[in-house]
Amino acid sequence: MPDLTAIRRAALGVAGASVLGLGYATLIERNAFTLREVTVPVLAPGASTVRVLHISDLHMTPGQKLKQNWLRELDALEPDLVVNTGDNLSHPKAVPAVVQALGGLLARPGLFVFGSNDYFAPVLKNPLAYFDRDHERVYGPPLPWGDLRAAFTERGWQDMTHVRRTVEVGGVRIAVGGVDDPHLDRDRYETIAGPADPSADLRLGLTHSPEPRVLDRFAADGYDLVLAGHTHGGQLCLPFVGALVTNCGIDRSRVKGASKWGSHMRLHVSAGIGTSPFAPARFFCRPEATLLTLVPASRDNAQQDAGSTAESAGSRR
Repeated sequence: MPDLTAIRRAALGVAGASVLGLGYATLIERNAFTLREVTVPVLAPGASTVRVLHISDLHMTPGQKLKQNWLRELDALEPDLVVNTGDNLSHPKAVPAVVQALGGLLARPGLFVFGSNDYFAPVLKNPLAYFDRDHERVYGPPLPWGDLRAAFTERGWQDMTHVRRTVEVGGVRIAVGGVDDPHLDRDRYETIAGPADPSADLRLGLTHSPEPRVLDRFAADGYDLVLAGHTHGGQLCLPFVGALVTNCGIDRSRVKGASKWGSHMRLHVSAGIGTSPFAPARFFCRPEATLLTLVPASRDNAQQDAGSTAESAGSRR
């Protein structure tokens, strides 16, 4: 006969471990904000180094003071360029909180595209749906993305939604192209299609969701680097396994961080800073911003994957 006492103890042990894990994921790790630093060899030979702060997926609500205070500290990094790849909002009254949290970063050169949770509020979802790429999408009420866009552009950041333009940062010419969120099928790559400027020191693509159909178009047009978010790095990951899902078409090995896409292009996917209010947990996937140090490509580093990575809790200063 089975030992019922042993079975009960085992069941209680599993239940206890689950409660502890959930408590850690919701109370500790989702607030353990991290700065990652990555060196990416993508610039033209002889170009000056450029430091790009990549932020994404803030999913801000007005009362998230810890997140807002941490974001304010990022300005002390003094990046040359800030890139925001969307999903800033999770509440209809969050625009002032986003603007105040970004603080001094809005006075620096900046580029942005929007994601689904800039346009629509998050809603409660069945978490198992994320394992089905073709699941029916459910959207919440509209969010004030127009107000957020106005706040960003009034402070000098440039909206790269279906736009191509050249910007100069520290003497480095950057040809930039961006698309609207592929997760909502709002991308219209044909509006920016064509070879990226070959005379630029860097050809940079922006998208919220790193869908392969969009990445392939950027690569075919000669872009050197694409920045994206959306995946939350998998959000709930397992030791020695990593992310279980990406919530888009890329493979799990590219769910966060830097990688190569094809023979030439580099991809950087941010694991993001926030979560949906309906899934406020992270496990083995800390919320993050990334300071990308872009350096000239060379024969020695052209064969490397996408640079070296170092992590530190909070700001490095």
